[in-house]
Amino acid sequence: MAGAIAEMRFKLRGNLELDGMLESGVSQMEEPHMSKGRLEAFSDGVFAVIITIMVLNMNVPRGADFQALQSVGPIFLCYVLSYIYVGIYWNNHHHLLHASEHVTGGILWANLVLLFCLSLAPFTTAWMGENHFAPLPVAIYGVMLLLAGIAYSILTKSLIAHHGKNSVLASSIGNDWKGKVSLLVYAVAIPLAFVRPWTACACYTLVAVMWLLPDRRIEKYMPE
Repeated sequence: MAGAIAEMRFKLRGNLELDGMLESGVSQMEEPHMSKGRLEAFSDGVFAVIITIMVLNMNVPRGADFQALQSVGPIFLCYVLSYIYVGIYWNNHHHLLHASEHVTGGILWANLVLLFCLSLAPFTTAWMGENHFAPLPVAIYGVMLLLAGIAYSILTKSLIAHHGKNSVLASSIGNDWKGKVSLLVYAVAIPLAFVRPWTACACYTLVAVMWLLPDRRIEKYMPE
């Protein structure tokens, strides 16, 4: 009798240990996420480097009069536009991650694609400015903006898919009409640059102004 009771206890203990192992395995499969801290720190560093390279691409005027200063006017205007765009992406990126709780490997790659597209800004900015808004450089600048917009949209959708459609992030983003309108304007401005480059630049500026307007979507849904 004592032997039977001992055998039952041994089997019960084995079953409990097996259940614990299964629960641990399921838990690990259901939570394949990681902290967002390193992603934020790395992204902030890349944004800072992009702005630094852009300002270093601006050459000092060769002269001390207004004519010499005027010669670098197109480069300065391109720098201002790109600085605003990088600032807009940094601000939106910060709010996007602030509303997120954690990230996955796929989200890390989506973020890297966005940073790659934005890292082309110093090249496209300098090329457009040094060639005084020639058609091809203006069009390539628009391609860079379009790629960055698509990459940001993919990053947003990846975060929403990970956190769920009922998450604070999904509620704050909504239908993302600004992002859709921006992509449409870029797509129209790129071919327009070969005919009317200044009109294409006006389209890029219009999108930047649209994003500079106060947007409290995420702050409204985040707890104080």
